[in-house]
Amino acid sequence: MPPIAATSCLFSLALACLLSAACSAGAPEKPALDAAAILSARAKKDDFMRNHPQSPFKRDPSVTFAPLKYFPPDAAWVFRSKLQPYAHPEPVTILDTKGRKREGVIYGFLTLVKDGRSHPVRVYRMTTPGGGFHHAVWFTDRTTGDTTYEVGRYLDFEKVDDPGHVYTLDFNLAYNPYCAYTSVYACAIPRKEDQLDLAITAGEKKWHD
Repeated sequence: MPPIAATSCLFSLALACLLSAACSAGAPEKPALDAAAILSARAKKDDFMRNHPQSPFKRDPSVTFAPLKYFPPDAAWVFRSKLQPYAHPEPVTILDTKGRKREGVIYGFLTLVKDGRSHPVRVYRMTTPGGGFHHAVWFTDRTTGDTTYEVGRYLDFEKVDDPGHVYTLDFNLAYNPYCAYTSVYACAIPRKEDQLDLAITAGEKKWHD
């Protein structure tokens, strides 16, 4: 299985591309929120989870599918930021939910500005089998373990070579890794440094009570 359960990213990646105002240099400072697109993508993801052979509910028949749960789409949780790479990325070992180690570096950070306060959102570059790598963003916040999954949530991140690129950081697209639905899967556990001192009431909620 890919280090971050890549199959769980299929629909969030497509939606991120659709909604990202940062795809063009002349994007507005605050991207518009396409709530209809978000709701449509969520319905398609439910269909995937219910029916697709790669769904975690197909991988583990002991777990009965139920629709995923979300906060309503909210433009207040969409931010724009340049990526600030570190001159000397720090090597890091990430533990997963099965106790295994995953190696990578802390590549840099994006900045979330909310209510006059700045919060760094770290971007990791994780190694993959065969010597490749991928970038990853994960986090916990004040909702973690309450209304959202107790391990944490993920955001898809695709690095652009242009150092002046402005990224869209949309927490409406925050999702649970597959280990939120079944212990068949293992997922990376956000570090304490990835805790955001905010109640991020956007994106996917805890699947089960």
